[in-house]
Amino acid sequence: MQRAPTSWVIDPDDPRAPPQELWDRMTPEERQRVLDTLPSEFEVSEASPPEGDFHFNAKVAARDTLGGYFQSIGKRVYLACELPVYDAAGRMVAPDLIAVLDVEVKERACWSESAEGKGVHLALDILWNERSKKKLEDSAARHASLGIPEYFVFDRRRRRLRGFRLAAGSARYQPIAPHEGRLTSAVLDLDLGLEGDRLCFYHALARLPEPREVLARLGAMVDDLAARIEDAEQRIDEAEQRLDEERRRADEAERRLAEALAELARLKRERG
Repeated sequence: MQRAPTSWVIDPDDPRAPPQELWDRMTPEERQRVLDTLPSEFEVSEASPPEGDFHFNAKVAARDTLGGYFQSIGKRVYLACELPVYDAAGRMVAPDLIAVLDVEVKERACWSESAEGKGVHLALDILWNERSKKKLEDSAARHASLGIPEYFVFDRRRRRLRGFRLAAGSARYQPIAPHEGRLTSAVLDLDLGLEGDRLCFYHALARLPEPREVLARLGAMVDDLAARIEDAEQRIDEAEQRLDEERRRADEAERRLAEALAELARLKRERG
Protein backbone atom coordinates (compact mmCIF):
# COMPACT_ATOMS: atom_id res chain seq x y z
CA MET A 1 0.00 0.00 0.00
CA GLN A 2 1.32 3.44 -0.91
CA ARG A 3 1.75 6.07 1.74
CA ALA A 4 -0.06 9.37 1.72
CA PRO A 5 1.71 12.60 2.69
CA THR A 6 3.53 12.61 6.03
CA SER A 7 0.67 14.69 7.43
CA TRP A 8 -1.80 11.87 6.77
CA VAL A 9 -1.10 8.15 6.53
CA ILE A 10 -3.60 5.76 4.97
CA ASP A 11 -4.19 2.72 7.16
CA PRO A 12 -4.49 -0.23 4.72
CA ASP A 13 -6.80 -2.04 7.15
CA ASP A 14 -9.05 1.00 7.67
CA PRO A 15 -8.49 3.61 4.93
CA ARG A 16 -10.06 6.96 5.73
CA ALA A 17 -10.10 10.48 4.35
CA PRO A 18 -8.29 13.11 6.43
CA PRO A 19 -10.23 15.42 8.76
CA GLN A 20 -11.47 18.60 7.13
CA GLU A 21 -9.15 20.86 9.12
CA LEU A 22 -6.12 18.85 7.98
CA TRP A 23 -7.37 18.74 4.40
CA ASP A 24 -7.73 22.52 4.39
CA ARG A 25 -4.04 22.90 5.35
CA MET A 26 -2.79 20.55 2.62
CA THR A 27 -1.32 21.74 -0.66
CA PRO A 28 -3.10 20.74 -3.90
CA GLU A 29 -0.33 18.21 -4.53
CA GLU A 30 -0.78 16.63 -1.09
CA ARG A 31 -4.53 16.45 -1.57
CA GLN A 32 -4.16 14.72 -4.92
CA ARG A 33 -1.71 12.21 -3.41
CA VAL A 34 -4.26 11.39 -0.71
CA LEU A 35 -7.00 10.81 -3.32
CA ASP A 36 -4.64 8.69 -5.40
CA THR A 37 -3.77 6.60 -2.33
CA LEU A 38 -7.34 5.94 -1.16
CA PRO A 39 -8.21 2.55 -2.70
CA SER A 40 -11.06 2.29 -5.17
CA GLU A 41 -10.98 -1.52 -5.40
CA PHE A 42 -11.15 -4.09 -2.62
CA GLU A 43 -10.92 -7.77 -2.01
CA VAL A 44 -14.26 -9.55 -1.99
CA SER A 45 -13.97 -10.00 1.77
CA GLU A 46 -13.86 -6.22 2.23
CA ALA A 47 -17.06 -5.49 0.33
CA SER A 48 -20.45 -7.02 -0.29
CA PRO A 49 -20.20 -10.52 -1.82
CA PRO A 50 -21.23 -10.96 -5.47
CA GLU A 51 -24.96 -11.54 -5.76
CA GLY A 52 -25.57 -12.13 -9.46
CA ASP A 53 -28.13 -10.60 -11.79
CA PHE A 54 -30.83 -10.24 -9.13
CA HIS A 55 -28.57 -7.81 -7.29
CA PHE A 56 -26.84 -6.13 -10.24
CA ASN A 57 -29.96 -5.47 -12.29
CA ALA A 58 -31.85 -3.96 -9.36
CA LYS A 59 -29.13 -1.46 -8.43
CA VAL A 60 -28.49 -0.42 -12.04
CA ALA A 61 -32.22 0.02 -12.63
CA ALA A 62 -32.44 2.24 -9.52
CA ARG A 63 -29.46 4.35 -10.62
CA ASP A 64 -30.66 4.76 -14.21
CA THR A 65 -34.26 5.46 -13.22
CA LEU A 66 -33.22 8.23 -10.84
CA GLY A 67 -30.61 9.53 -13.26
CA GLY A 68 -33.12 9.85 -16.07
CA TYR A 69 -35.64 11.56 -13.80
CA PHE A 70 -33.26 14.14 -12.36
CA GLN A 71 -31.82 14.89 -15.78
CA SER A 72 -35.33 15.46 -17.15
CA ILE A 73 -36.14 18.04 -14.45
CA GLY A 74 -32.72 19.71 -14.67
CA LYS A 75 -31.58 18.81 -11.16
CA ARG A 76 -27.91 18.00 -10.53
CA VAL A 77 -27.71 14.77 -8.56
CA TYR A 78 -24.62 12.58 -8.57
CA LEU A 79 -25.47 8.87 -8.53
CA ALA A 80 -22.99 6.00 -8.30
CA CYS A 81 -23.00 2.27 -7.61
CA GLU A 82 -20.59 0.68 -5.14
CA LEU A 83 -18.38 3.77 -4.95
CA PRO A 84 -16.08 3.80 -1.87
CA VAL A 85 -17.16 6.55 0.51
CA TYR A 86 -14.45 7.91 2.80
CA ASP A 87 -14.65 10.10 5.86
CA ALA A 88 -12.45 10.56 8.88
CA ALA A 89 -15.39 9.78 11.18
CA GLY A 90 -15.94 6.13 10.29
CA ARG A 91 -14.93 3.14 8.24
CA MET A 92 -15.28 3.15 4.50
CA VAL A 93 -18.60 2.03 3.02
CA ALA A 94 -19.47 1.20 -0.57
CA PRO A 95 -23.28 1.15 -0.85
CA ASP A 96 -25.00 -0.28 -3.88
CA LEU A 97 -26.19 3.24 -4.68
CA ILE A 98 -25.37 6.69 -3.37
CA ALA A 99 -26.94 10.05 -4.17
CA VAL A 100 -25.40 13.46 -3.59
CA LEU A 101 -27.33 16.63 -4.37
CA ASP A 102 -26.06 19.74 -6.12
CA VAL A 103 -22.60 18.54 -7.16
CA GLU A 104 -20.88 18.06 -10.48
CA VAL A 105 -22.00 14.90 -12.22
CA LYS A 106 -18.78 13.25 -13.40
CA GLU A 107 -16.86 9.98 -13.06
CA ARG A 108 -15.12 9.43 -9.73
CA ALA A 109 -12.91 6.70 -8.24
CA CYS A 110 -14.18 7.37 -4.70
CA TRP A 111 -16.10 9.90 -2.64
CA SER A 112 -14.11 11.84 -0.06
CA GLU A 113 -16.09 14.29 2.04
CA SER A 114 -12.92 16.33 2.64
CA ALA A 115 -12.24 16.71 -1.08
CA GLU A 116 -15.84 17.20 -2.20
CA GLY A 117 -16.83 19.58 0.59
CA LYS A 118 -19.93 17.60 1.45
CA GLY A 119 -20.95 14.12 2.40
CA VAL A 120 -23.22 11.59 0.77
CA HIS A 121 -26.92 12.43 1.20
CA LEU A 122 -28.48 9.02 0.61
CA ALA A 123 -27.33 5.41 0.46
CA LEU A 124 -29.21 2.34 -0.75
CA ASP A 125 -28.25 -1.30 -0.34
CA ILE A 126 -29.93 -4.13 -2.24
CA LEU A 127 -29.89 -7.62 -0.76
CA TRP A 128 -30.39 -10.98 -2.38
CA ASN A 129 -28.26 -13.34 -0.36
CA GLU A 130 -29.35 -13.82 3.22
CA ARG A 131 -27.88 -11.41 5.80
CA SER A 132 -28.14 -11.71 9.54
CA LYS A 133 -29.89 -9.06 11.58
CA LYS A 134 -26.57 -8.26 13.24
CA LYS A 135 -24.88 -7.57 9.89
CA LEU A 136 -27.70 -5.30 8.83
CA GLU A 137 -27.51 -3.40 12.11
CA ASP A 138 -23.74 -3.06 11.72
CA SER A 139 -24.15 -1.78 8.18
CA ALA A 140 -26.71 0.81 9.27
CA ALA A 141 -24.43 1.92 12.11
CA ARG A 142 -21.50 2.37 9.70
CA HIS A 143 -23.58 4.52 7.37
CA ALA A 144 -24.89 6.54 10.30
CA SER A 145 -21.34 7.09 11.58
CA LEU A 146 -20.55 8.83 8.27
CA GLY A 147 -23.47 11.19 8.76
CA ILE A 148 -25.42 9.94 5.71
CA PRO A 149 -28.89 11.43 6.32
CA GLU A 150 -30.90 8.61 4.74
CA TYR A 151 -30.23 4.91 4.32
CA PHE A 152 -32.51 2.41 2.58
CA VAL A 153 -32.28 -1.38 2.42
CA PHE A 154 -34.17 -3.33 -0.24
CA ASP A 155 -34.34 -7.06 0.42
CA ARG A 156 -35.35 -8.31 -3.00
CA ARG A 157 -35.66 -11.98 -2.08
CA ARG A 158 -38.04 -11.24 0.80
CA ARG A 159 -39.68 -8.30 -0.99
CA ARG A 160 -39.07 -6.00 1.93
CA LEU A 161 -38.04 -2.34 1.98
CA ARG A 162 -36.75 -0.48 5.03
CA GLY A 163 -35.66 3.11 5.39
CA PHE A 164 -33.74 5.01 8.06
CA ARG A 165 -33.15 8.71 8.70
CA LEU A 166 -30.82 10.54 11.03
CA ALA A 167 -32.75 12.37 13.70
CA ALA A 168 -31.83 16.02 14.22
CA GLY A 169 -28.68 16.29 16.30
CA SER A 170 -28.28 12.51 16.47
CA ALA A 171 -25.77 10.07 15.01
CA ARG A 172 -28.25 7.19 15.10
CA TYR A 173 -30.83 6.20 12.56
CA GLN A 174 -34.55 6.22 13.21
CA PRO A 175 -36.85 4.05 11.06
CA ILE A 176 -38.86 5.84 8.38
CA ALA A 177 -42.52 5.01 8.92
CA PRO A 178 -44.31 3.80 5.79
CA HIS A 179 -47.23 5.77 4.40
CA GLU A 180 -49.71 3.80 2.30
CA GLY A 181 -47.04 1.16 1.80
CA ARG A 182 -44.34 3.57 0.67
CA LEU A 183 -41.34 5.26 2.28
CA THR A 184 -40.67 8.94 1.69
CA SER A 185 -37.16 10.16 0.94
CA ALA A 186 -36.76 13.78 1.96
CA VAL A 187 -33.41 13.81 0.15
CA LEU A 188 -34.78 12.75 -3.23
CA ASP A 189 -38.22 14.30 -2.71
CA LEU A 190 -39.60 10.99 -3.93
CA ASP A 191 -41.34 7.97 -2.47
CA LEU A 192 -39.92 4.45 -2.59
CA GLY A 193 -42.11 1.38 -2.83
CA LEU A 194 -42.26 -2.17 -4.12
CA GLU A 195 -44.16 -3.70 -7.00
CA GLY A 196 -43.55 -7.42 -6.69
CA ASP A 197 -39.80 -7.85 -6.39
CA ARG A 198 -39.09 -4.52 -8.08
CA LEU A 199 -38.01 -1.34 -6.31
CA CYS A 200 -39.92 1.66 -7.66
CA PHE A 201 -39.72 5.41 -7.22
CA TYR A 202 -42.75 7.70 -7.22
CA HIS A 203 -43.31 11.40 -7.71
CA ALA A 204 -46.68 12.16 -6.17
CA LEU A 205 -48.76 9.21 -7.40
CA ALA A 206 -46.84 8.63 -10.62
CA ARG A 207 -44.23 5.88 -10.82
CA LEU A 208 -40.98 6.89 -12.47
CA PRO A 209 -40.42 4.72 -15.56
CA GLU A 210 -37.32 2.59 -15.75
CA PRO A 211 -35.03 3.17 -18.76
CA ARG A 212 -36.02 -0.18 -20.27
CA GLU A 213 -39.66 0.92 -20.13
CA VAL A 214 -38.82 4.24 -21.77
CA LEU A 215 -36.89 2.40 -24.48
CA ALA A 216 -39.78 0.00 -24.96
CA ARG A 217 -42.18 2.92 -25.35
CA LEU A 218 -39.84 4.65 -27.78
CA GLY A 219 -39.46 1.39 -29.68
CA ALA A 220 -43.24 1.02 -29.89
CA MET A 221 -43.55 4.64 -31.05
CA VAL A 222 -40.86 4.09 -33.69
CA ASP A 223 -42.57 0.88 -34.86
CA ASP A 224 -45.93 2.66 -35.00
CA LEU A 225 -44.40 5.58 -36.89
CA ALA A 226 -42.68 3.20 -39.30
CA ALA A 227 -46.00 1.40 -39.88
CA ARG A 228 -47.75 4.72 -40.49
CA ILE A 229 -45.03 5.79 -42.92
CA GLU A 230 -45.24 2.46 -44.73
CA ASP A 231 -49.02 2.78 -44.94
CA ALA A 232 -48.74 6.36 -46.20
CA GLU A 233 -46.17 5.33 -48.80
CA GLN A 234 -48.45 2.51 -49.94
CA ARG A 235 -51.36 4.95 -50.26
CA ILE A 236 -49.16 7.37 -52.21
CA ASP A 237 -48.13 4.54 -54.54
CA GLU A 238 -51.78 3.58 -55.03
CA ALA A 239 -52.74 7.21 -55.66
CA GLU A 240 -49.92 7.57 -58.18
CA GLN A 241 -51.09 4.39 -59.91
CA ARG A 242 -54.65 5.74 -60.07
CA LEU A 243 -53.34 9.06 -61.39
CA ASP A 244 -51.32 7.27 -64.05
CA GLU A 245 -54.43 5.31 -65.03
CA GLU A 246 -56.50 8.49 -65.23
CA ARG A 247 -53.82 10.11 -67.36
CA ARG A 248 -53.74 7.07 -69.64
CA ARG A 249 -57.51 7.21 -70.00
CA ALA A 250 -57.40 10.94 -70.66
CA ASP A 251 -54.73 10.44 -73.31
CA GLU A 252 -56.84 7.68 -74.89
CA ALA A 253 -59.92 9.88 -74.84
CA GLU A 254 -57.96 12.75 -76.37
CA ARG A 255 -56.63 10.45 -79.08
CA ARG A 256 -60.12 9.17 -79.92
CA LEU A 257 -61.48 12.71 -80.01
CA ALA A 258 -58.72 13.75 -82.39
CA GLU A 259 -59.53 10.77 -84.61
CA ALA A 260 -63.23 11.61 -84.54
CA LEU A 261 -62.59 15.24 -85.44
CA ALA A 262 -60.30 14.16 -88.25
CA GLU A 263 -62.97 11.77 -89.58
CA LEU A 264 -65.60 14.49 -89.33
CA ALA A 265 -63.38 16.89 -91.28
CA ARG A 266 -62.82 14.24 -93.95
CA LEU A 267 -66.53 13.61 -94.34
CA LYS A 268 -67.19 17.34 -94.69
CA ARG A 269 -64.61 17.58 -97.41
CA GLU A 270 -66.14 14.68 -99.33
CA ARG A 271 -69.63 16.22 -99.18
CA GLY A 272 -68.34 19.58 -100.18
